[in-house]
Amino acid sequence: MNTADSTADQSKKGIPVRGSGRSHPEGTSGPEALGAAGSSHFSPCVSVRAKKKQRLTAVMPRCRVNLCAMISLVVLQGVAVVLFCGWYVQLYSCNSTSPNGKVHVLLLSSWRSGSSFLGQVFSQHPSVFYLMEPAWHVWTKLEKHGARALRMAVRDLLHSVFQCDFSVMEAYLPRQHNSSSLFMWSHSRALCSPPACPLTPQGQFSNQTHCLQACDGTSLQRVEDTCGAYSHVVLKEVRFFELESLYPLFQDPNLDLRIIHLVRDPRAVMRSREESAKAFERDNGIVLEQRNVAAAEVQYQVMQEICQSHVRLNERAILKPPAFLKGRYKMVRYEDMAHDPLREILAMYEFVGLEMTEQLEEWIYKVTHGKGKGSKKEAFKITSRNAVDISQAWRTTLAHNKVRRVQEVCRGAMSLLGYRTVSSEKEQKRLNMDLLVPQEPYQFSWLPSKTEDPRKS
Repeated sequence: MNTADSTADQSKKGIPVRGSGRSHPEGTSGPEALGAAGSSHFSPCVSVRAKKKQRLTAVMPRCRVNLCAMISLVVLQGVAVVLFCGWYVQLYSCNSTSPNGKVHVLLLSSWRSGSSFLGQVFSQHPSVFYLMEPAWHVWTKLEKHGARALRMAVRDLLHSVFQCDFSVMEAYLPRQHNSSSLFMWSHSRALCSPPACPLTPQGQFSNQTHCLQACDGTSLQRVEDTCGAYSHVVLKEVRFFELESLYPLFQDPNLDLRIIHLVRDPRAVMRSREESAKAFERDNGIVLEQRNVAAAEVQYQVMQEICQSHVRLNERAILKPPAFLKGRYKMVRYEDMAHDPLREILAMYEFVGLEMTEQLEEWIYKVTHGKGKGSKKEAFKITSRNAVDISQAWRTTLAHNKVRRVQEVCRGAMSLLGYRTVSSEKEQKRLNMDLLVPQEPYQFSWLPSKTEDPRKS
C-alpha cells in the first residue's frame, strides 16, 4: 500500500495524521481543532491543561505583587545600608584616632609669617617631636620645577615622616648623611634630647647653638626611634598652597591629622621678606612656576600667590568641607597671637590635645615680651622680642607706595582674614588706629560662585 492510500484510510477513520490538518474540522486549528476532532480521546488532556492554565492565571498577579514588594524591600534595605555607612564614615572620620594613639599636626603658613616662633611653641613641648620644613629638601633637589609639580612629592614626604619613616629622606640627602643633614634640625628639641642626644634632659628647653655643637652625628635610625617615642609629631611647612593634595593623609587610618593655618598681615610679610630677599630667590622661582617676571614685580607676584593660597586653604576647610576635614582645621592670625599669646597658644594646644605647663607659660611670656623688634641677623632665630611691636613694624618702615601695591594684590585675602586697608600714609602711620578687625562679612572667593558663606547658615 502506498503512503497516500494509507493516509487517506486513516483520515476516513478519524485518526489524526502528523503533519496534516485534514482531520481538523473546517475553521478550526491548534488545540481547538484537537478538541473538535476525536474529542472522546483528547478531552481529558485538554481539561487538565485548562485547569493548570486557570491556576497559573490566578497565581500570577499575586506573584507580581510579591515580586514588586520584594524588590522595594531590597531597595529600601540598600538605601538604609548606604545611609548608615555614610553616617559611620563621617563619625569615624571626625573622631578617629591613629592605631598607635599618635596625633599628627601640620603647621601650615608662608615665609615670614611668624611660623618659626609657632614651630618653637610646639617644639619645646615635652610631648612633641618637631621637624621644621621637611619639604625644603624636595624643593632644593627639584628646584627647576614649579610648586604644582612638586606638591605630590612633598605630600608623600610628609606622609612618611608623620609615621616616623625617614627612609624617604634618602632620596634628597647626600650619600653620607645623618640628622645634621636635615633642614634646620637643631630647631627640634626632640633631636637635642634623649634618645637622639643626651644634651637636653626631658622637660628642659633646648638651646639651638649648643645642640648644633653636641648632637650633629645622630643616625636617621636613631631619629626614627626618637620620633616614635613621642605622642605628637608636628611638622611646620610653608610649601603647601592648597589642601586637596593632603586629602589622602586625612583619610589614612594610621594618621590623626590636624592642621593649624597661620596667617599674617600681607603688608607685614612684605616688609619682612624685603629684609631677607636673597634668601627667597630660589623659592620665588618655584612659587611663580619658573615664569619670567620682571625683577621689580617678583615680590608682588609672590605675595599674590601667597594671599590666594591663604584664601584657598581657608575656604576649602571652612566652606562645605569634606567629612574628614571637619574639626581638623584651625586658622590663627599672627597678630592675635602677638596681642594675647597665652590665650591663643592654649587654644592651639587644646585643639591638638596638649597640656600647658608652667615652664612653657614662663618661656612664652619671656619670648613675646622682650625689647625691640629684632635685628636682621635674628631674622631666622627665635629670640626675646616685643611681639606687638613686631606686628606693627611695617606701618613705620614700609613705603606707602609698596603698601598700596600689596593691598591691591591681596585685597581679597585681607578682607577674608580680617585686615583693614589704609588709604593714606597718614592712616598707615597712625598707630592708635586698629587695623586688625573681627572677621568681616564674606565677600571674596577664589572658589566657584555657588559656594555659600557658612556664616549665613
